[in-house]
Amino acid sequence: MIGESALSAQPDIAAGRLSQAEYARNFDDIKRPLTPQQAPIDASRCYFCYDAPCIEACPTGIDIPSFIRKIATDNVRGAAMDILQANIFGGACARVCPVEELCEEACVRTAQEGKPVNIGLLQRYATDRFFKRGEQPFERAAPTGKRIAVAGGGPAGMSCAHGLARLGHEVTVYEARAKAGGLNEYGIAAYKVIDDFAQRELDFILSVGGITLEFNKALGADISLAGLRRDYDAVFLATGQAGVKALEVEGQALEGVRPAIDYIAELRQAGDLAALPVGRRVVVIGGGNTAIDIAVQTKRLGAEDVTICYRRGPEEMGATWHEQEVAQTSGVRIKHWVRPVRLHGANGHVGSIELEYTKLGDDGRLAGTGDTTTLPADSVFTAIGQILIADPVADGAGEPLDIQGGRIVVNEELQTSLPGVFAGGDCIAGLDLTVQAVEDGKIAARSIHRYLTR
Repeated sequence: MIGESALSAQPDIAAGRLSQAEYARNFDDIKRPLTPQQAPIDASRCYFCYDAPCIEACPTGIDIPSFIRKIATDNVRGAAMDILQANIFGGACARVCPVEELCEEACVRTAQEGKPVNIGLLQRYATDRFFKRGEQPFERAAPTGKRIAVAGGGPAGMSCAHGLARLGHEVTVYEARAKAGGLNEYGIAAYKVIDDFAQRELDFILSVGGITLEFNKALGADISLAGLRRDYDAVFLATGQAGVKALEVEGQALEGVRPAIDYIAELRQAGDLAALPVGRRVVVIGGGNTAIDIAVQTKRLGAEDVTICYRRGPEEMGATWHEQEVAQTSGVRIKHWVRPVRLHGANGHVGSIELEYTKLGDDGRLAGTGDTTTLPADSVFTAIGQILIADPVADGAGEPLDIQGGRIVVNEELQTSLPGVFAGGDCIAGLDLTVQAVEDGKIAARSIHRYLTR
């Protein structure tokens, strides 16, 4: 157990732990882009499979062999068009997609050699070079006179908005924050999406025309679902999972205990990383990619001791094996088979966290062993999942949406239980991935178009 002197000590939280050069190095691009010399060589490794398993593994169905063949023949614009026709967020997804568990895991080269074609890096190569051209390749259809409201300016909402705008509709996107982009802007580790790329990609999407953005307009606070249904011909809900799960242990209200996503958003919007306070001893609760992102970033901000605590084993973590490797090679310790039972503190601030060792019971369920350990902590970040805030979609209009398991229920067309209201992204059941959100937006745009023109 931690002694009383440790519990009563002042928390060691400070800004400016590193030099500017160290901040720049630590938050530089984690994956170096391919050069014009490297890309054709890597592309030549592709077998250009006729029945390519990598396409099946991609939620947006990008024709991967086709775009890679075009890179191999120096038709980079054609490669980018293959990507963007299927995934308008192709640039961001090339950076944040868990390709090691999707297209690259399915690559035939993986089974044969254990080394896939670098599909993600090749996708980034094509889209980055295309964006530098400043070209808008998409055209809008003739105006339909129809108006659609989109609640949420993240990947699902903007993908839907872009698809609808191309079909000739007028779209208004209501975004709860001061910027659009969703997790690409606020929730992804800064070293994955650098140089304000999320906003530059949004600018490209908006340049097609027909899309109006309204900022600081939250559903359920500034606008209502009933009002949107009244004023627009159709509505697409892409609000994500705006709530966070509570830790629900004694001491959770202590200062220094906060959701990981809040700190990540603060970091992503920070003008100067040296001004961002970070604890010397950091504990992260959770096992997903958000847990990895907060742990690695606090370590790179100058935290001395960072530990991820997860209640099960490494194979059951939500984070991909690649993300787990990033954490460990960054100096983050991952402690498995432990769960928080109590937070200790003094003067209202957390000082340590008590953890119980866990095991699988005879019935296969997780159980506590009764044995505990305690870790000192100046900061504790929770990354145990997010939840749908139901109030914004249950606004007393007399027709509440059907919600099950904390998600909005939709059919195969992504239509909800209310006529003219569709939903996609993290607020519905499915993969909580940027690439899946983009696909949901694409499907919803086509479904809404059919609904409005039938």
